[in-house]
Amino acid sequence: MILRYLTISILIVILFDLNTNLGAQSQQVLTGIDVLEREEFVQLFGKRVGLITNQTGMNRFWRPTIDILFNAKNVNLVALFSPEHGIRGTAEGKIPSNIDSITGLNIYSLYGETRQPTDRMLNGIETFVFDIQDIGTRFYTYIGTMKLCMQEAAKNNIEFIVLDRPNPINGVDFEGPILSPEQVFGLVGSFPIPIRHGMTVGELALMYNGEEKLGLNLKIIKIKNWKRELWFDQTGLPWINPSPNMRNLYEATLYPGIGLLERTNVEDKRGLERPFEMFGAPWINSIELAIELNRQNISGVRFVPIKFIPEKSRYKNQLCEGVAISLLDRNSFQPVKCGIIVLQVLYKLYADKFDVKKVWHVTRSDLLIEQVKNQVPIEDIVNSWKPGLENFSTMRNKYLLY
Repeated sequence: MILRYLTISILIVILFDLNTNLGAQSQQVLTGIDVLEREEFVQLFGKRVGLITNQTGMNRFWRPTIDILFNAKNVNLVALFSPEHGIRGTAEGKIPSNIDSITGLNIYSLYGETRQPTDRMLNGIETFVFDIQDIGTRFYTYIGTMKLCMQEAAKNNIEFIVLDRPNPINGVDFEGPILSPEQVFGLVGSFPIPIRHGMTVGELALMYNGEEKLGLNLKIIKIKNWKRELWFDQTGLPWINPSPNMRNLYEATLYPGIGLLERTNVEDKRGLERPFEMFGAPWINSIELAIELNRQNISGVRFVPIKFIPEKSRYKNQLCEGVAISLLDRNSFQPVKCGIIVLQVLYKLYADKFDVKKVWHVTRSDLLIEQVKNQVPIEDIVNSWKPGLENFSTMRNKYLLY
């Protein structure tokens, strides 16, 4: 069973960053599934369970949560639910529902014809279990999928259990603009939180349930031995790529900023050797861009000019120029601030080429786009976030578990 996910074995990386303090964590961190196993699944005895998971749902010994629950005594696993990228985390675009070849269970896709469970999918389910690794960024879709499942569970009196996992880019720092109520919709804007939220999925679930008054029967299986200041490479847990282009902790650290480029006409992930560690386009001058970005003195990073030819994407087989990002100090690095500066520099140098309006998809903010186009000083932009972040901090503190 351990070999269930051989198809993604080339995606699995254990990253030891230059900043890692290997002595910072003396005890093995246990995720929710590890704790559930230790407690012999008593929370699930006799229940008909629907499991929302993907390839990141594994215990610390690389054993899939699917196999663990399917073979557990007194646990009746009856259906599987998959988010974006599918049950094995390798798919792109819409995903059809299908049958799991090992367990014979239905795998209901929540990134296909529907984004939330339907009545037919929920038939016979008494308890939902959620076990997916998030990466700490608002527009990463898995937390949006969790919220939609929570809403349907509340409507149908289904219990909801989150097997909690660490925030890989630490649970202390949060940064960026807060969504206003009218901006809250879809998977990438599921709740009014900042772009980098500094919470675990279990804490987010508590916040969703409490602030939206869902009345959901919600339980969190807490992480053991985790401290908020820890980065993922200090937990002793195996890194499993949460999605095809999120291949290491380095990329996850950069993602809250460089991910702002995803829907624009600058390529930052598809077909690239190092997604989110580099970006570019055929109309960019790499040396010019690197010089201008380095002039900004962004804390914790430097930019190196590069040329590359994407293997796929809108610029497949075209020569592109851009930059590679050297992350020098992750503790001083502010990814969202960096991302806004990147947007401003791209617009300053290539206003006639750079489609900055597409940033709206992940930010939901016309104001931010105007700030970029008008070259508003970055400190003024950051200061404009402060009232929202102060309110978020007060709300967040009510739901922190660690």
